[in-house]
Amino acid sequence: MTVLPDDGLTLASEFPEAPHEQWQHLVAGVLRKSGKEVSGDAAEDALSTLLEDGLHVRPLYTADTAAGPARETAPDAGLPGFAPYVRGGRAEGNTLGGWDVRQRHLAADNDAVLADLENGVTSLWLGSGIPVSSLAAVLDGVYLDLAPIVLDAGRETAAAAERLLGLYGERGVADDAARGNLGADPLGHQARTGTAAYDLASVAGLARRCTDRYPGLRALTVDALPYHEAGGSAAQELGCSLATGVAYLRGLTDAGLSVAEACAQLEFRYAATADQFLTIAKLRAARRLWARVAEVCGAPGAGAQRQHAVTSPVMMTRRDPWVNMLRTTVATLAAGVGGADSVTVLPFDDALGLPDAFARRIARNTSTVLIDESHLARVVDPAGGSWYVERLTDELAHAAWEFFQSIEQAGGQEAALRSGAIGERLAETWAARSRKLATRREPITGVSEFPHLTERTVERAPAPAQPTGGLPRVRRDEAYEELRARSDAHLAATGARPRVYLAALGPAAAHSARLSFAANLFQAGGIEPVTEGTFEESGAREACLCSSDALYAEQAGTAAAGLRAAGAEHILLAGRPGDHPGVDSYLFAGCDAVALLSTALDRMGVS
Repeated sequence: MTVLPDDGLTLASEFPEAPHEQWQHLVAGVLRKSGKEVSGDAAEDALSTLLEDGLHVRPLYTADTAAGPARETAPDAGLPGFAPYVRGGRAEGNTLGGWDVRQRHLAADNDAVLADLENGVTSLWLGSGIPVSSLAAVLDGVYLDLAPIVLDAGRETAAAAERLLGLYGERGVADDAARGNLGADPLGHQARTGTAAYDLASVAGLARRCTDRYPGLRALTVDALPYHEAGGSAAQELGCSLATGVAYLRGLTDAGLSVAEACAQLEFRYAATADQFLTIAKLRAARRLWARVAEVCGAPGAGAQRQHAVTSPVMMTRRDPWVNMLRTTVATLAAGVGGADSVTVLPFDDALGLPDAFARRIARNTSTVLIDESHLARVVDPAGGSWYVERLTDELAHAAWEFFQSIEQAGGQEAALRSGAIGERLAETWAARSRKLATRREPITGVSEFPHLTERTVERAPAPAQPTGGLPRVRRDEAYEELRARSDAHLAATGARPRVYLAALGPAAAHSARLSFAANLFQAGGIEPVTEGTFEESGAREACLCSSDALYAEQAGTAAAGLRAAGAEHILLAGRPGDHPGVDSYLFAGCDAVALLSTALDRMGVS
């Protein structure tokens, strides 16, 4: 480390020190103007945001607050490449060429595979939709000594692994040149399907072969995506991955591998979301937690977790899918900053079926731009030293460890899956998040916010069916997608969408904000807002009053009576519920938009 000489030019040396208490006092003064009488820590708490897992995002972080509750000092993040590996599993991080750009393929398409490899992809992830018998054809022309292969074959894992190892031999690939992962994940398969199609004992032999003969190959994947896709929180995703990893360590060591050898056979797969700081903290916390597991198991030097980050399928939308490019860009940035070894960017049309060539190009170029143009990989642990990230990493690690312990107390990952305990906890988390989505406190651009009713539908060939029968697969857009599908069916059957007439009261300054709010909300449910002409000309059966509270008090009753006389069957008002004669229901910020829209479609006869 370079030590700069003391030249007497200390930054901010002429300014008095600003203590934390002074800042809290100023915050309390601002809050007092809004009617909140708070002071000290309470003032700071008033500006905090509650996340899942009981985590809080505070408005200000300093060196004094980085330690977290009930801890005197901040945890030692160590150095990159050294325990506890918070700052990275390798000393050089991703600075030697960036992270591994791993593209997922769900169908047997050799042309797509070769196009990806020729244009920036550095490894391949082959999904269960590719038959074992097609593996050779899919990899035709692929330099297997240069491109790592990652399998994800489910119940066909053993057969797919044998075929891949056979291809290495047939094509003259040296044993030490083989790279990738054979993808054995019996607990992940059980989570997906609800059945134990194969067990760890059946793949322990693959781990032994990789250890003895193929040093660049790993045999097992600890896939946390099933728990993320079932609606789990970041801590639950981490806790399930730890419980799965520990179960695999037990099985592999029982089969004769040492703890260090068993650790070297595991690769961990996590979701990267558009919540960039939570994703960064999750990957850093995952490495810290696994380092602790390795330490407790007696192999502290083997605790460098190998990480594969995948942009979240849960956040991908079917409506206005182009916005997915923005979501995956933020998620990829977070994965890179968080220190993931490999990153898979799902194409923007992933939720619609098999991606086309343009979507695959955008997906792989997302990593290319971040690495080569934004130089994101030039710094090891770019987020290190951010008191917010360090505090969030610490709090998330403790929440995840607590969830991991609850799984171990239930008998381990397999027992917890079989009993339904994990599914119940994930369902509770998703139910709470669904309420935020329904009330639009967690907005979805292009779906619950700024929907586009006349957008051109993006159509794709259907993707191979994914395993089902176990934990559900959820999406943030699912409730709104159901509403939009009802509207689409109505349009196809009648030639028109269900409509609502927006009746603006008073001048534009009085009604514009609520008019825009109401139009946005109704379109999220596939209901076309009509703002021109009269109610009789609108073709609508319902009307919504839009104006200011002051004008509502003066004109709402009269306007409602006029609309009722014109034939309006139901009258809504954009604003908080109040005593307005003739008004049947209200819509406002924080209302249950999904319930309101679903009920409106029911009234309009939209099945």
